[in-house]
Amino acid sequence: MLTCQKELFSLPEEVTYLNNAYMAPSLKSVSEAGLQGIHQKNTPYVISPQDFFAPTETLREDYAHIINATNPQQIVTVPSISYGIANAAQNIDFQAGDEILLIDEQFPSNYYIWERLAREQQLTIKTITPPTTLENRGQLWNESILEAINAKTKVVSMGQVHWADGTKFDLMRIRQKTRMVDALLILDGTQSVGALPFDVQVIQPDALICAAYKWLMGPYSIGLAYYGEYFNQGKPIEESWMNRYNSEDFANLVNYQDAYQPGALRYEVGEHSNFILIPMLSAAIRQINEWGVENIQEYCRRLTTPFIEQLQKLGCWVEDEAYRGAHLFGVRLPEGVDVTEVKNTFAQEKIYVSVRGNAVRIATHLYNDEKDWQKLLNCFEQVLTSKTA
Repeated sequence: MLTCQKELFSLPEEVTYLNNAYMAPSLKSVSEAGLQGIHQKNTPYVISPQDFFAPTETLREDYAHIINATNPQQIVTVPSISYGIANAAQNIDFQAGDEILLIDEQFPSNYYIWERLAREQQLTIKTITPPTTLENRGQLWNESILEAINAKTKVVSMGQVHWADGTKFDLMRIRQKTRMVDALLILDGTQSVGALPFDVQVIQPDALICAAYKWLMGPYSIGLAYYGEYFNQGKPIEESWMNRYNSEDFANLVNYQDAYQPGALRYEVGEHSNFILIPMLSAAIRQINEWGVENIQEYCRRLTTPFIEQLQKLGCWVEDEAYRGAHLFGVRLPEGVDVTEVKNTFAQEKIYVSVRGNAVRIATHLYNDEKDWQKLLNCFEQVLTSKTA
């Protein structure tokens, strides 16, 4: 059973950081790996051709354990969600009138490429909005998604959870429905993978793209993308020399190759052997594997459950457990409560969360403990009880 891991981070004792969905704090080991990468370039003569490839291969293998992928060659490094999704989107054979199914207010990186393609190719974007009622909200939203998938659906592009409030989507049933109509499933796993279990052998997405700087605990400007076999013969959005067959042989690079590296490696970002970011992300992925994703989720569940019950007694609304993760969820305030007052109270106590509309997005991890959550609860009580006094 995992215990609090705050000693592995550099967070000040007086800070209560409940905003991992915004950006994860760096593990000490990740920071050290980055510094070593910077210093490595002081002596470039010790960097061998093998160093351009081997660290990335190891990273793929380690990440494959997290998502239960059997073939690491279906995993590539990408600089961003938008890059990873564009590689998939631009290799889909659309016909005029096809529908692209998106979730209401999903992150823009998983919207703009679809909007452009729809405009250029006479496609229809169908956006599935949440129900207006809070009762059974997650269940009803999932049912609306399933009902919207039909014979015209060409692709469903969404997250495992909603980035703004943590609503969890039933990917198993959604995948089954897309199979029935021969539609693709493209997933943004940025707000879940690394803290909420995900199994590519069970869900079998056509693509899963994750930015590294949140729940994968890595640096900014790098991510990991898994592409299914549907994309193995596609055209990448850039033509990196490293992605061509036998590019490890530096002496023969100008013997140009038509063939790509195997699997999905054609989609790897140029200069993917980044000597700073790759070691940092590798250190983060190793630590997640050491902890275990299931154990991270269970720690968050044990930590948050009693405090969620207290928040509900104060009149706040939190999604049913079946439709939210334990690491990320929204707390909706009672009607009439000034969210600005809540934000100001948090700021005074050095509590860091995200506020969206009348909801507080809370994102917890292994660096949090009961003291953090009691501090948060005290602030909620201070604001909410003053409204009823």
